[in-house]
Amino acid sequence: MTFSNTLVSVAVGAVAVVLLLGLINMLRGGSANASQRLMRLRVILQFVAIVLIVIVLWWRNG
Repeated sequence: MTFSNTLVSVAVGAVAVVLLLGLINMLRGGSANASQRLMRLRVILQFVAIVLIVIVLWWRNG
């Protein structure tokens, strides 16, 4: 597995973990502030993951 594959996998995994944490918090009736923080973090991590995927695809085709 190459470095770029690992990097993309870690980014996607981080998004999945934060999404699951948010769902668990929501299902347990946790704090609304925690849900908002997790949702913001998920959006930021999704942006980073998409940017990394685009960079990796560009680098491999370039």
